[in-house]
Amino acid sequence: MITLVTGLWDLGRDNLTEGWSRSYKDHYLKKLDELLKIKCNLIIFGDKELNKFVSERRQVEDTQFILRDLEWFKNNEFYSDIQKIRTNPNWYNQSGWLKESTQGSLEMYNPIVMSKMFLLNDARILDKFNSEKLYWIDAGITNTVSVGYFTNDNVLEKIDSKFNNFTFICFPYDAVNEVHGFSYDKMSEYCKTNSDMVARGGFFGGTKEMISEMNVLYYGLLKDTLSKGYMGTEESIFTIMTYIYPSLIDYVKIESNGLIYKFFEDVKNNSVKLESFRKPLKPFIQTDRKTLDTVGLYVITFNSPSQFETLIESMLDYDPSFLTKTKKYLLNNSTDLSTTKRYNQLCEQYGFEHIKKDNIGITGGRQFIAEHFNDQEDLGYYYFFEDDMFFYNGSENSCKNGFQRRVDGLFNKTLNILKKENFDFLKLNYTEFFGSHQTQWSWYNVPQEFRESHWTEKPNLPTQGYDPDAPCLEFKHIKSLGGIPYSSGEIYLSNWPILMSKEGNYKCYIKKKFNSPYEQTIMSHNYQEMVKGNINPGLLLLTPTEHNRFDFYPPELRKEC
Repeated sequence: MITLVTGLWDLGRDNLTEGWSRSYKDHYLKKLDELLKIKCNLIIFGDKELNKFVSERRQVEDTQFILRDLEWFKNNEFYSDIQKIRTNPNWYNQSGWLKESTQGSLEMYNPIVMSKMFLLNDARILDKFNSEKLYWIDAGITNTVSVGYFTNDNVLEKIDSKFNNFTFICFPYDAVNEVHGFSYDKMSEYCKTNSDMVARGGFFGGTKEMISEMNVLYYGLLKDTLSKGYMGTEESIFTIMTYIYPSLIDYVKIESNGLIYKFFEDVKNNSVKLESFRKPLKPFIQTDRKTLDTVGLYVITFNSPSQFETLIESMLDYDPSFLTKTKKYLLNNSTDLSTTKRYNQLCEQYGFEHIKKDNIGITGGRQFIAEHFNDQEDLGYYYFFEDDMFFYNGSENSCKNGFQRRVDGLFNKTLNILKKENFDFLKLNYTEFFGSHQTQWSWYNVPQEFRESHWTEKPNLPTQGYDPDAPCLEFKHIKSLGGIPYSSGEIYLSNWPILMSKEGNYKCYIKKKFNSPYEQTIMSHNYQEMVKGNINPGLLLLTPTEHNRFDFYPPELRKEC
């Protein structure tokens, strides 16, 4: 069963003008009293007085109260920006209703509603119930939603069983100038399309893993929009997130009146429909590989045009065919938007299509590239590079493991090897930064049950760190083509430079998708498929590239997915 998270504070709404006024005691506490009758685990935020109110109505076994008074909301980094915008005539004069509204006239309204995501994430961290999924629910939701949906109709059990991604409830919204005070034109810029709906803040959530990720994305958007003077409510940020993070977020449509009861009624009747802005993935169609000779080059970059430019220069020096014989794409994950101009210049200079994303992570970006390539009907193969994995142009002839560093005609020769052996993918490096293909790194990442059955002589991981006697990678054949040695066998998949076929890309990244595609997860899955004989990998017995991150960034900015 999922855990519900809520909170309630007296904001002084009793004193507002007619139409906006609601009594804390006679309205909100009564509605919370109804919500407290739900037979499920509840995490509740509030002050000492609310704690007393709750403790008189709930048992400690299914209730966790977290003390948080109004002062807490004044001590975060967003409070001053919210007040600056709220009291600015340029903001509240956008529409006649805005100045007298709750968000316009109440000092603490937006600081609280804009903290719902943060509170949900705090509940994730402090949760005493060890819940798998958490959903925020407004304390006053029974004003428009019958408590019977929860007490009699088992809607929470149905939501728990049917909803996997982070989910918002959305209603159609025909905006002209603003959306809850957020400039409509600017919201459309953030959404990267003309937004025609709003994501509600009364009920939303998902798995703990997803909440953690959403919290980071929400924080970044809230910080950026407030710093630029754009403000609506939490629903404005939720709406932007729904549009620009389709791989992570599902949504459910309700009617244009915005009343959430329609959502619970549909859940009750098993007629709820999950939607998203994800593009449907094209199924893989078996083709003759020889007829799809157009090759793609994908590079993923982050906050450093210099890293990207150095990679390009290394290709020009090592084998210009990587640039002259490919259709080129740059996936730009940068958070530092001051770099965008230089990225645009480099892409124009070297013929890359510039794809800008908002830090979807290293492996998240790798997954995006796989999906993008899957949709390109004219591409049969692609090379993948990160911006800090350059071709080696130094003076050493061999790597630390003794493998050759420079060969002529690498681009054409690797393509010929992959086609000749019908490899699904061909890794370019024997030696990597933390290790090499002597060790079978999949051993660390597969499920324990598989580890015990596949490596009977080595079934257990070390209690900490790496095992100096980890299983070795088993090679099947060692061959040579065009003067380049290569091997087949139990080659693990990782985010190092690689050449992939259309079919191999589909097998490795598309056929089975993960909500959080960590590199370890993908490595584990593909190794198990390889053992079954479903994936045919290859490895060059060379080390033509090396890792060199010379333009560093704060470690907290690094994301996997």
